[in-house]
Amino acid sequence: MNSMRSTIPAMSAAEDTPASTSPKDAVLLIDDELTLLEVFADALRSQFDVTTATSAREAEFILHKKPFKVVIADHLMPGGNGMNFLVRAREEFPHMQRILVTGYMKPEMLMRSVNEAALFRYLLKPVTLPELLQVVAAAVKVHDASLAAS
Repeated sequence: MNSMRSTIPAMSAAEDTPASTSPKDAVLLIDDELTLLEVFADALRSQFDVTTATSAREAEFILHKKPFKVVIADHLMPGGNGMNFLVRAREEFPHMQRILVTGYMKPEMLMRSVNEAALFRYLLKPVTLPELLQVVAAAVKVHDASLAAS
């Protein structure tokens, strides 16, 4: 008697279990100071899919090419400041979390960051790498929660 063979291919152990490495969460980092941009990017790459830009104009172009969960912008840059960029980004990408890095925070800037940019957080320079990693990880969680709630 001829036994029937299954037409379903056997699964390997790797296919049988969920992937151990999920895709990294996308983060956009904007700073005109190349040394700082690279230090921050290198620190974040261990946990996130990092894209960098050296100007607000370049960052706006990049935002339309790929979705990001978090954007981190330096405040003072030639050709446009980070706060204005984050205000515009909020309008178009409301779930994307926004972080401003600045050397100073005047009271009127703090009010604008809350009212117009709805920042997740602002970081005062000098920013430590552990602080940066912790804030970005928390921002990713808030992004995911805001999408789940909508």
